[in-house]
Amino acid sequence: MPASSSPPPESPSADPAAPAARGALLIVFLTVFIDLLGFGIVLPVMPRQAEPYLTALELSPVGVGATIGILFSVFSLMQFIFSPMWGRISDAVGRRPMLLLSLSGSVVFYALYGYAVTFPADRAALALGLMLLSRIGAGIAGASVGTAAAVIADCTTPQNRARGMALIGIAFGAGFTLGPLIAYFGLALFKQQPWGVGALASMLSFIALLIAFFVFKETRRPGTRAAKEFPSMSRTAAVLRMPRVGALVLIYFLSIFAFANFEATLARLTESAFSMTNDDNFLVFAFIGVMLMLAGGFYRPLAKRLPETRLLAAGIALMILGLGGVGLVAWAVHGGPAGNGWPLDKLFYAAAALAVAGFAFVNPSVSALISKSADADRQGEVLGVNQSFASLGRILGPFVGSMLFAMNAAHTLPFVAAVVVLSFVATLLPRLGGADER
Repeated sequence: MPASSSPPPESPSADPAAPAARGALLIVFLTVFIDLLGFGIVLPVMPRQAEPYLTALELSPVGVGATIGILFSVFSLMQFIFSPMWGRISDAVGRRPMLLLSLSGSVVFYALYGYAVTFPADRAALALGLMLLSRIGAGIAGASVGTAAAVIADCTTPQNRARGMALIGIAFGAGFTLGPLIAYFGLALFKQQPWGVGALASMLSFIALLIAFFVFKETRRPGTRAAKEFPSMSRTAAVLRMPRVGALVLIYFLSIFAFANFEATLARLTESAFSMTNDDNFLVFAFIGVMLMLAGGFYRPLAKRLPETRLLAAGIALMILGLGGVGLVAWAVHGGPAGNGWPLDKLFYAAAALAVAGFAFVNPSVSALISKSADADRQGEVLGVNQSFASLGRILGPFVGSMLFAMNAAHTLPFVAAVVVLSFVATLLPRLGGADER
């Protein structure tokens, strides 16, 4: 076969316009969207729903904060542990079974969350135990983003890979935007019943499961053979030793860590700097989600003309400018010389928009570069390892950012730390080289 010919197994799925590929990409979008939607629905109300049980147990303020922190972080911890495993198994048995299992798990565990918050305060230990179990299960079920990325790799050519990966970023933005909104109206729909949030997330997961069951066709290419070894730390280490992959995973982990410093402290910053109410903060988070979607949509046509390494560098630069700008606004609000007469609220939105747009460029660029560096029979495993370290960034970033936020009156340290980390990331970019396959 001439070197310029495409291998036969790739041709049916390589055309993103093919009906099967379009259906697969739709399911990937829905899977990630539902995952983030369920997360966004539960996120705004979980601390308030846990608080009566924590009060009943007479925990100290530190104990209350630690318990709520565990309920949040265990979701990402499970994704850190299970993402490589889910991806590796999908290489062996196929993408469809794993995505159906993931959505089924979301149905069950979001319903369990709804059940957990119906207990009276005198059964607080049982209620909190079931809430924790539901967060663990939802995190395990949500560890399928790496498998979803592998579906995109199955369905796109290397030239279209980055455009396909941008769908995940758009789905993140849509879920992040609509989740709190749906939670607000969903509680009204269920007459403020505490179980309404979990029921709504479970129902949406069930709808996605039905669509996946009837629409999604297997995308793993015939003839690819996954290795027989069970997922393990040694296999993860082998992935990180692959050319360019280790550097890309580190870049992604540090970028997620830096952005999570911003996400975890955003609501507290808007309250301290601008005295925003809960409703005001909802609009801020909706703005962030809309910017993620818009930037992801803008990225896709750019990915047709520019290599992923340049788009990645642009994303890192925008994140540095944006997060640095947010830090400067925080400093100015709390007594900096620029605080008088400057439209700091408008500058805050502009800086946040830059940071979010940069992150929207980093996400698909890294995923595409990693996918193009991996063999077809290891897409799920390699992309799962990448998502695993992204989850680790989402665990450590909020923890570090929350501590740094309280360490000085101007609340600038989380953003200083993010800029320092991203500046280090910029020094790693030359290691990637510039030879992207377009």
